[in-house]
Amino acid sequence: MIYEIKLIEKREVARETMEFTLEKPEGFMYQSGQTIDLTLVDPKETDSKGNIRTFSLVSAPHEPVLKIAMRLRDSAFKRVMRSLDEDAFLCLEGPFGSFGLHKKVERPAIFIAGGIGITPFYSMINDATERKLENKIILFYSNNNPEDSAFLTELQNLEKQNSNFKLVATITNTENENEDWLGERGRINEDMIKKYLPENTSPIYYLVGPQAMVEAMREMLDKMGVDSDDIRFEEFAGY
Repeated sequence: MIYEIKLIEKREVARETMEFTLEKPEGFMYQSGQTIDLTLVDPKETDSKGNIRTFSLVSAPHEPVLKIAMRLRDSAFKRVMRSLDEDAFLCLEGPFGSFGLHKKVERPAIFIAGGIGITPFYSMINDATERKLENKIILFYSNNNPEDSAFLTELQNLEKQNSNFKLVATITNTENENEDWLGERGRINEDMIKKYLPENTSPIYYLVGPQAMVEAMREMLDKMGVDSDDIRFEEFAGY
């Protein structure tokens, strides 16, 4: 079903990363981890990729609004989105997909996110916290620098609220000497995962991020002996 909705608010949530708050259509229902298609209405400019893009919802189903987030790269679609006034109209279609948290609570969920790939995981963790689910969740969240880490403060707050959730944030810029950074440093690797992996468990792994990052994580998990049936992934392309 296609809905006409309004933009309510936009705010920067990390360096060159913006969150957009949208009207939630009456009766619109979705599961955390799902996506929507957004269409620009009469945009000032367009390009060969058209005026429709797919976004994971950042918001959780219990929230009264819908939220998405994006890195502000130089494309016609993103330039238009960045310049939209509040109350501007957009068309929404969805929800789509089945990228959600598994129901077997005895199996931990290992989330591995790169950059803006955090969006579906934030929704899933927020939802699990709100519903007081018993799933053990460990999030490995990689960015170049702290200022690139969208929703980092919100995730830290969720960790305080949810004893089943563990945040492992890491920065990959080895030249960054930020003494205030208390997280990990370096790329996500086997040693980092094993450092936080619960013993005697059989986790299900979820991967979201740029294509190269997702492929590297899949190769790493394969070398660790993780069954391909226990790996779920989505690749985010730039546009």
